[in-house]
Amino acid sequence: MKALTWQGPRQVEVRDVPDPRLEEPTDAVVRITSTAICGSDLHLYEVLTPFMTPGDVLGHEPMGVVEEVGSAVEHIRPGDRVVVPFNISCGHCWMCSRGWYAQCETTQVRDQGTGAPLFGYSELYGSVPGGQAELMRVPQAQFGPIKVPEGPPDVQFLYLSDVLPTAWQAVEYADVPPEGSVAVFGLGPIGQLCCRIAAHRGFRPIGVDLVPERLDMARRRGIETVDASEVDSPADRIRELTDGRGTDSVIDAVGMEAHGSPVGELAQKIASALPSGIGGPMMEKAGVDRLAVLHQCMDAVRRAGTISLSGVYGGMADPVPMLTLFDKGVAVKMGQAHVKRWIDDLMPLVGDESDPLGVHDLATHDLPLEEAPHAYELFQKKQDDAIKIVLEP
Repeated sequence: MKALTWQGPRQVEVRDVPDPRLEEPTDAVVRITSTAICGSDLHLYEVLTPFMTPGDVLGHEPMGVVEEVGSAVEHIRPGDRVVVPFNISCGHCWMCSRGWYAQCETTQVRDQGTGAPLFGYSELYGSVPGGQAELMRVPQAQFGPIKVPEGPPDVQFLYLSDVLPTAWQAVEYADVPPEGSVAVFGLGPIGQLCCRIAAHRGFRPIGVDLVPERLDMARRRGIETVDASEVDSPADRIRELTDGRGTDSVIDAVGMEAHGSPVGELAQKIASALPSGIGGPMMEKAGVDRLAVLHQCMDAVRRAGTISLSGVYGGMADPVPMLTLFDKGVAVKMGQAHVKRWIDDLMPLVGDESDPLGVHDLATHDLPLEEAPHAYELFQKKQDDAIKIVLEP
């Protein structure tokens, strides 16, 4: 089959790889019909390269049609249309029974000290082949895949794999009070959906970015925005819009690769350029993220407010101003999305013909899998107004 493989820093190629097969009674094989590129994929493309191996199959936002199921899989069968959550969880362990699927104790990647494995996401999360491919093996298929109805186009359900649950959880974790305000830093796909979900739930979102196309998309959906390129301090502007106080909550939808962090950027580039045997341990012990946006979030949130982190961070030596957090009495909540925890909330919204969350107004590019290397370059360099790219095998 054809699959998008990682071959080196900023180098991905579509290659022929062996077809996946059932390996456990709890497996399924899914023929992929649509698969999206996530902002987190760009971390593998450039920053987390010490944890990658040439030939790794990328991608963790897939959906498709079931081809085969193992003997222990009962809730789906061949021919069913499914969305596959990006994290792999069993559904019945101590963590899963409490809805913390990203921390599944059955599947935790204990040799790396991380939680549940992720499709297509490096040795840190299990080295499980991903979904930017024609076919994908799905472990723990007795629980994971989400059956969706026939008829509507893939894009109506595709984002249930990652970006919608991630955005929903980010808003949940933000603990916005009734009719309260929330600043969303970063208007990529997650940030766009955070703003839309917050508005749908009756909150006042304020989106912050410096990319014109992202700001335009948010405004098109009626979202209040701050153009970070036009102000000295986004936090100061946010205080001006909120009676001098700051927003009740802040969502960081940027993460480890924020603009305006030259020291962190240099450290990441040095580590990613080193051989994996040196760069990996260096990142694990002394990795530093680009923290400009996180610091802005701490500045923009009001006292006794909440910061919700949905952007991925990977540093082990990040200098965080604890005095500021403590003095302001700020609560901070973060983590990988527990995808299936939020599906009951989201499924009625994506099934609503009025499209309240604008799932039909998010993808800017729809390309064949063969053009995936070009798509990664577009996305990484923010060229051709790229915000969200969907690939079709």
